[in-house]
Order: sequence, then C-alpha cells, then structure tokens
Amino acid sequence: MSDGLSAFVAGRVPFLEYLEELPSTWPESCWSALLAESGGPQGVAVLGVDLVEGFCRQGALSSPRVGDIVAPAVRILSQAYQAGVRHFLFPCDQHPSDSREFGAYPPHCLAGTTEAELVDEIRALPFAAGFQVVPKASVSSFVETDLQERLLALPELRTLVVLGDVTDLCLYQLALTARFLANARNLPWQVVVPASAVATYDLDVPTARSLGVMPHDGDLLQALFLYHLQLNGIRVVRDLVSPG
Repeated sequence: MSDGLSAFVAGRVPFLEYLEELPSTWPESCWSALLAESGGPQGVAVLGVDLVEGFCRQGALSSPRVGDIVAPAVRILSQAYQAGVRHFLFPCDQHPSDSREFGAYPPHCLAGTTEAELVDEIRALPFAAGFQVVPKASVSSFVETDLQERLLALPELRTLVVLGDVTDLCLYQLALTARFLANARNLPWQVVVPASAVATYDLDVPTARSLGVMPHDGDLLQALFLYHLQLNGIRVVRDLVSPG
C-alpha cells in the first residue's frame, strides 16, 4: 500500500467505524405501529424491486447474496397482507434484446424469459393475483414507467415499504426517487427500507480483473448506500415484524 493510500485509508477510519456502528442504531419496526402511523393498511404500499429470477438465481447477474433475501421478502409480504395491506407493486427488469443497458451490464432479464419473472416463492403466494408488476428497462423504476401515476392514484398513501435489490442500484434509485417525489410534491409519504430484505452482490478485485469488469465490494456498498438513504430522510429499519 502506497503512503498516499495509507494516509487516505487512515483518514477514513472514523467514518468507516461510524458505518460499522450504524446498523446497531436501526430499530426493529412492527406492522401494528407502522399501520397506526399510516392511518391503517390502506395507507401502506409495499414495493419490491427486481425480486426476479434473473437477480436471485438465474443468469449473468444472479447472486447468492441477493437470493438470500427471498425468504425475508416473502415473510414481509405475507405479514403485510395479514395486516390488511393490499397495495403491492413490483418494478421488474424486462429488457429488449438490444437494450442499451447491456453496454454497461451483461444481458439479463430479457422480456418473456424466466429471468424476468418474479421468483417462484413470490408468485406462489396465495394473494399474488393482486400484485402489480411494473415493467422497467433501466435501473430506475420511475423512468419510462407508470409507477409514479400508480402511486399518485392512491390519495390515502402514507407509507412506502421498499425492499429488493440491488441496494446500490435499483433499490437505491427506487427509494430515493420516491423520497424526492414526496419532497417535490409535499406528499405525506414516509419511505421505509427494511435492511433485512435488501441486498447487493459482491465481486472481489482479483475475480473482476480476471473477467475484465469492475469490482464491487458488496459489504461496503451495502453499508454506504443504506447510510445514504438514511441521510436523505429515508427510514431504514433493521426488520419489519409482526407483534409477537
């Protein structure tokens, strides 16, 4: 390590220690309290971004780390439904074969393939008939989709619970844009992100170099982007649970 890099790293230690400690400050939230804050279940929408096979299990961008959030996502979705929530929206990658995004990322989640489908466990939920899938062709759930119109059509909306992947790309864009939309329109929305049900992938430097792509430190980027969501007024919680 060069002297300059050593000095740079040493200068970041207090902030890195802060990042390490931050999750211990996140509360565990319960559905009964969340519904009370939101004026009842009609005031809550759950948004699950890219909980599809192409990020969880199949294809070039699938990741075991992302696959591990399927179970907590299913649990949170089930708890929400049991609590009376009926607004479930799923922005999902559905790319054309000539997608310009494939200049930055390998081809993934082609429209009409199983990679672009919600994972089996979510599609198998007994209340899945009420899910609204919002096709998207970029890391943004709002650009060239009707997600904004769908949300604004819910005048009773007070809370958006946002989960899915990946933390520093599609999840980040979804939660932050929802927060910005609420700020710009002075909407009474709170955006809640349960850390238990969001994840990003990991790609170490040697492997990335061997593949000729950019590395991606999953643990560091998970910490940084959850921090940045909180910095922008998004409520990050450790988990969402039913009262026990």
